Amino acid sequence: MLRFFKSSLPTRLVALLLLVLALRLPLVWLGIPLTAAELRALLIGERLHEGALLYRDIYDSTAPLSALFFGALDTGLSRPLWLYRILALLLLLFQALRLNLVLNRADVHPDRGYVAALTYLLLASVTTDLDTLSPLLLGHTFVVIALSALLPTSREGYDNRRLFRAGFLIGVAALCYLPLALFLLVGLFAVIIFAANSFRSFLLLVCGFLFPYAAVGTFFLYTESLPNFAQLHLKPVLTGLVAGTDGMPLFVQLRLLILPAIVVVLALFRSFTTALGLVFQVKFQQLMLVWLLVAVAMAAAGRGMAPGTFVLVLPPITYFCLYLWQKSSRAWVPELLLVLIIGAVVVVRYRTTLGLESVIQIPSEQRYAVQPNPAYASLQGHRLLVLGPDRRSYVQNRLATPYLDWRLAQVDFGHLNEYGAVFRLARNFATLPPEYIIDEAGLLPELQYKVPAVFSQYQPTKIPKVYQRR
Repeated sequence: MLRFFKSSLPTRLVALLLLVLALRLPLVWLGIPLTAAELRALLIGERLHEGALLYRDIYDSTAPLSALFFGALDTGLSRPLWLYRILALLLLLFQALRLNLVLNRADVHPDRGYVAALTYLLLASVTTDLDTLSPLLLGHTFVVIALSALLPTSREGYDNRRLFRAGFLIGVAALCYLPLALFLLVGLFAVIIFAANSFRSFLLLVCGFLFPYAAVGTFFLYTESLPNFAQLHLKPVLTGLVAGTDGMPLFVQLRLLILPAIVVVLALFRSFTTALGLVFQVKFQQLMLVWLLVAVAMAAAGRGMAPGTFVLVLPPITYFCLYLWQKSSRAWVPELLLVLIIGAVVVVRYRTTLGLESVIQIPSEQRYAVQPNPAYASLQGHRLLVLGPDRRSYVQNRLATPYLDWRLAQVDFGHLNEYGAVFRLARNFATLPPEYIIDEAGLLPELQYKVPAVFSQYQPTKIPKVYQRR
């Protein structure tokens, strides 16, 4: 099989696509449960489609370009969950093929073909985390595109425009998922080992990175929401307030990553015991090591639970795995290892269908799917607000008011003794009042006392903690 994919003929690409679809399409047919990250994205897309402005009319920490993308998807279709799944697969395919192209063109390894893309897609199929569209997956696409601009076109140095473009692409990636800005460290290391004038080259990289932020900052400045951009997006993400809030539990993530961890250990051992011919190949290996360290640091910053975290380490793992597939005195060993990896991926992904969940000791991802809250099952098709962190009621309903993220909503609901917070509450509820309020936090009596013009209209219903607007 390895010999087949080491060829660059177009038929190998077709076979690669068929293999990936064979692994994933049955899972789509069986049904992939709705995740918390997808529900958040769907709600943001709905509100933006209705004309809301992020950070002013939606209290959420999602990066601006990701939110804009979700809003654009909702413009064509209402809550297009199936489209999210298709786009996630297409993004992974694009990243794998793009990385494969860069590795082949840069001559970082003697073998070519589609082996790198095969490795990338196989390892990406281990977890359902990469089956769903997430801001991290979206932003990581621009990081993979930026890799080619970080490599010099000749052994003599850089074209200045390429460095600016690399910084620009990393800036766009950070506008999709802010922690991706750490990949500037990878860019800095690339400049140090490849460029003749490191300081000037790094300034070009930083200028390219800041350019998209200057454009976005100007937009929010003219829409009078620049302070909210800093308070609701930059500050919570940088302080870790919202890190990993929508991901699966850490112990599930770690168990799913046992197979990739074993593969990367074997790959690192093989790469360090292999003699590299060209100086450029040695430098590229060092660059991939720095990429791996930065990716691990980003994963730790997100507590390992941010949706799509595993995609951060896929490019360096893919590179080091090329040493596992190179020719050896025992040609059957790499072939057997590839077959074992494919078999392990199939068993892990289909463990519930095959009845092996108790043997493998990895809980099914369906246990952490978002289901409608049974306590409020009778509420369907309404505009409502949940005073609390539980967003399950929005599965069958629409969001009213800006208060999507309960942690960020504390800027108003957590300061009811301040006039500014009370004024913002009255203004936000006047714009789009909810039909129902689910008061899980027990705040409505205090709100009716302090903002009677708005909240005195809500009366209790037969359902506990549910209030209806009269």
